[in-house]
Amino acid sequence: MSEAKTVGDENSGRSRRHARLEAFYRRYSPWLTARLRGRFGSDTEDLVQEIWLRVAAIEADLDIRHPRAFLLKVAFNIGLSGDRQHRRRRQILDSAAPLGTMALEPTQNAAVQIQEIVLALPQPLRDVFVLSRFGGLTNNQIAEQLDISPKTVEWRMTKALAQCAAELRR
Repeated sequence: MSEAKTVGDENSGRSRRHARLEAFYRRYSPWLTARLRGRFGSDTEDLVQEIWLRVAAIEADLDIRHPRAFLLKVAFNIGLSGDRQHRRRRQILDSAAPLGTMALEPTQNAAVQIQEIVLALPQPLRDVFVLSRFGGLTNNQIAEQLDISPKTVEWRMTKALAQCAAELRR
């Protein structure tokens, strides 16, 4: 009898989690889609679907302190993994092609360099930088999302920009 009760409790926990996930989806999906549409255009729906698949795969409770920042971070991570796959494919193609026939465009080199610089930033600086530059959030919105003061956002952004500029000068 206790085995049946355990299975019932487990199913009840799953349905509660499913209900919370569904409520989370209904609340934030329109915002997320609108937020990403300007940057990703026709790929937005695919990206949003991938984000929700990753969120659904998280085993932990969905008690997320800053849901919008969390969803943007998931989107950013998906973008990074896509960029890594693209770079790996590019390396394979470059090694198979005769030298010089598949050189990267200068803008692609710059984009890769900037991405590497941003990824090398300390986490607190990177979070503020990514939310500002890639998420399009204002300092006040970032402060609210990260539960820090707007002055701290300003300071971290200044430090992040200074570090990025120093790396670009190298």
